[in-house]
Amino acid sequence: MSGLLAFFGFPGQFELLIVAFVVLLLFGNRLPGVMRSLGRGVVEFKAGLHGEEDEEDDADEIPQKSSKKEKEKISAE
Repeated sequence: MSGLLAFFGFPGQFELLIVAFVVLLLFGNRLPGVMRSLGRGVVEFKAGLHGEEDEEDDADEIPQKSSKKEKEKISAE
């Protein structure tokens, strides 16, 4: 394999530009969504480093209403 790579050599700037153009043509319609997801991930990562919590985490801390059985148990004690 290394002999084959040595025969053709590493692709130059023009070849890499052609490959990038072909990839852009094939996956161009998906790139905005991928970049958006990547940006959200970076923001979430930075927020995690600073110790900030998401709004979703705050929703877990909302006290739940107790059921009738729990109320009866508390009143019986």
